[in-house]
Amino acid sequence: MISELHQKLIKQEITATQLVGEYFTRIQEKDQEIQAFVTLNKEQALAQAEKIDDKIKQGEDVGILAGIPYAVKDNILVKGLKCTASSKILENYTAAYDATVIKKLNQAGAIILGKTNLDEFAMGSSTENSAFFTTKNPYDKTRVPGGSSGGSAAAVASEMSVFALGSDTGGSIRQPAAFCGLVGFKPTYGAVSRFGLMAMASSLDVIGPLAQSIEDAEMIFKVISGKDLMDSTSQDVPVPLNKIQKTEYRIQDTVFGLPKEYFIKGLAPEIEAQIQNTIAKLQSQFATFQEVSLPLTPYALPCYYIIMPAEVSSNLARYDSIRYSPITNYQFPITTLRDLYFKTRGQCFGKEVRRRVILGTYVLSKGYYDAYYKKAQKVRRLIREEFNEVFKKVDFLLTPTTPTPAFKIGEKTSDPLAMYLSDIFTVAANITGLPALNLPIGFTKDNLPIGLQLIGPPNSDFQLLELAKIIEQILE
Repeated sequence: MISELHQKLIKQEITATQLVGEYFTRIQEKDQEIQAFVTLNKEQALAQAEKIDDKIKQGEDVGILAGIPYAVKDNILVKGLKCTASSKILENYTAAYDATVIKKLNQAGAIILGKTNLDEFAMGSSTENSAFFTTKNPYDKTRVPGGSSGGSAAAVASEMSVFALGSDTGGSIRQPAAFCGLVGFKPTYGAVSRFGLMAMASSLDVIGPLAQSIEDAEMIFKVISGKDLMDSTSQDVPVPLNKIQKTEYRIQDTVFGLPKEYFIKGLAPEIEAQIQNTIAKLQSQFATFQEVSLPLTPYALPCYYIIMPAEVSSNLARYDSIRYSPITNYQFPITTLRDLYFKTRGQCFGKEVRRRVILGTYVLSKGYYDAYYKKAQKVRRLIREEFNEVFKKVDFLLTPTTPTPAFKIGEKTSDPLAMYLSDIFTVAANITGLPALNLPIGFTKDNLPIGLQLIGPPNSDFQLLELAKIIEQILE
């Protein structure tokens, strides 16, 4: 899609101003119902589009993303725009600087349409935890779009944006991509700078694209990836030498691992059937499949729900009602500093955020640190070693992305554990830092999208994207 739009722009069949205007028209027509956007950036976007048009008219070379409209999850800073993380505590906060990914996309000429809704501080799997409103799934507006990047997924799936940026801490790009029929790519941890991303769990968070195709996701990743001096955890992702001149990837040379722990009771029959159908199609192209075992898989989710809340507790301590004041005139009596902390954090943080902060504080407290947090970190290391051993036998892993298709709005809000289980197949890639993506492979009988997850070894991002591109072509 991006390539087609780029050709139209440079051939001057359309202008960037017309393209951006068309997307704002779509937002006006559709978003009142879908509610994907928290903030719009219309005036600045049109001004930027005019500059791109001038460059094209003057015959200047422009990059492939120049003039392409996109949306940004509202926990990524864009200078001059509100950045709320869909929380009341940041309702009036305006970003003072651009995140590194935004700087890179600005330099490439991509145009921001607006900021998208999410579960508050990216904590959730449905976008129902937003302090403002619940985003709807474009395929069935009685269902969730997934989370926490639900607004970004809904914006792209409803064609209100060409692509979007999301963040993935435990599946928050891949799960909404699966629910909304999109490609969602979580790069290797550190492949994309986190500078300017509001920290949730710093050892797990990754920024990545949601797009209509693997080709689009790859273009975006090439722009936003790389080492950044502002993020000490960032790194350059190596491009294989044989991929520089030629990007052909031979499916018949690939060995896929099928982890038996991912094909379990509780996996929706329609999802399993579609995955088996996909496997059969790949086998017809001479791909090799091998059953593998990851015995520690059942421990990935509990491990995640100890490490993540601990980091949440630490990261969200900065919202102390002083540096980031949610309101100027408090609606409740403040007589002491304790009142300021307790009443503001108690009333302006949502239920799920409070739950995770309390849980994280507990597992870090004296007497429980060794029993919970330290033990979880040891399990994390064992899970990582287990994946490394499996990748000595196979090239990539093929799994379901989610256990079910998109669920009904309100279906799981009263049962946090049921909501957490939505991420059962995705959290391991975050714990281990591995690259992973969702690829749409079909629909249920109710026309709900079904996704397939591919997981690669560390720093195999470009190989993973090339392989996914071939699979996409085979399925089409």
